[in-house]
Amino acid sequence: MDEKKINLEGILSVVIPVYNEEETVAALLDRVLARPETGEIVLVDDASVDLTRQKIEPYLANPRIKFIKQDFNQGKGAAVIRGFSEATKPYVVIQDADFEYSPDDYPELLIPLVLDKADVVYGSRFMGTPGLVRYFRHEMGNKVLTFFSNCLSDIHLTDMETCYKTFKREVIQNLNLESKRFGIEVELTAKLAAARCLRIYETPVSYNPRRYNEGKKITWKDGIAALCHIVRFNILDDKSKFYKKPWNEILKGKL
Repeated sequence: MDEKKINLEGILSVVIPVYNEEETVAALLDRVLARPETGEIVLVDDASVDLTRQKIEPYLANPRIKFIKQDFNQGKGAAVIRGFSEATKPYVVIQDADFEYSPDDYPELLIPLVLDKADVVYGSRFMGTPGLVRYFRHEMGNKVLTFFSNCLSDIHLTDMETCYKTFKREVIQNLNLESKRFGIEVELTAKLAAARCLRIYETPVSYNPRRYNEGKKITWKDGIAALCHIVRFNILDDKSKFYKKPWNEILKGKL
């Protein structure tokens, strides 16, 4: 099939967790809504205390936007999990509410799924894409976490911590997820890898790293927590409880 002729219009649920993003959320929503792939946005405000809600308000009449407000701040993972449960389009992507990741990359994330070459697609920041120079320690930390995750999960990713994870909806909604904060990235990877039957694909994406003075929230403490989550989800937890249904029911004879 000619990839240029694939119809990607309206097939994507974009899950956007938001916490105190008054500076970027409106422009980000404009960009996501402008993408033809966007069938719906599931916007989850994790109890922001700045002007985020006021910035979002003008968009709430748009029928493509589902807005959910958490009663209290629970963390990115909790917001993402809630968003997954509300998604209705065939494919689902996580989109941070800043400009570190570009919605222009949606086609690259979707094509392997639409062509049924994959069940999950990771958008890697570390596959040779151009972009701004990054914080050395932050990037090395990501690579160390990815290496440790690869050792225990037995899949070879270049970027486990990427925000851009894209799924067939039936796949992501079959996972039992529980991480409240940034551990969601580790949990997703461990549980997808443990299935041993899901086709996980990587594709390069552009990356525009946000500086800490611009509102970047992840710190070294989250890195330490991620190491603990890698051990927990890959070794300690009961894998029989990772999924709602057997994968042969979800994948419908593709095993």
